[in-house]
Amino acid sequence: MKRRAYHLGKRAESAEETRRRLVEATFALHGEQGIAATTMKQIADRAGVGVGTVYHHFATLDDTIMACGQMVMATYPPPTEAVFSGVPTMKERLLRLARALFGHLDQVGFDMVRVDADRLPIVRQFVDEELAHRIELTRAALAPFAIDREQIRVAAALLDIGVYRALQGAGLSLDQAADAIADMIHARSTRKD
Repeated sequence: MKRRAYHLGKRAESAEETRRRLVEATFALHGEQGIAATTMKQIADRAGVGVGTVYHHFATLDDTIMACGQMVMATYPPPTEAVFSGVPTMKERLLRLARALFGHLDQVGFDMVRVDADRLPIVRQFVDEELAHRIELTRAALAPFAIDREQIRVAAALLDIGVYRALQGAGLSLDQAADAIADMIHARSTRKD
């Protein structure tokens, strides 16, 4: 007897659709109440499924957080060196970098992520990865100008979402905040001691 080929077809599509709804529910809950406060039951309720369905797709809360983070990075990719590639002046490179970083971190709500970093190791990992990326991007932006490691770390610290939020709270727009930070980093990087 000839065996029939088995294809998941609609079942696979349905499973993928359910997983997508679960990740979107997770993302919405994280934005509303924070990552640490989100439970599997809340995810299930928001997605309109049973808790068992959540556990079928994600064995742990860490798995839901990881899937949510992957969705966010796929939807809102972090800036790359392309934002300042080919730009010759330090000031303009810094301005483009600041706009791109502030815009990205604001768009993904990174300050909300950071709140739970001390409670959840997986979130700490995301925060550490963001910092490493920000330092590396800052290093690349300043590479043509022979800026030392300490200056790069100071510049990366000034490009933090917390600094942007403080400037935003003082009434500055994203462009104004980026310009102010680019000016500060440029002045510090070019001063003669």
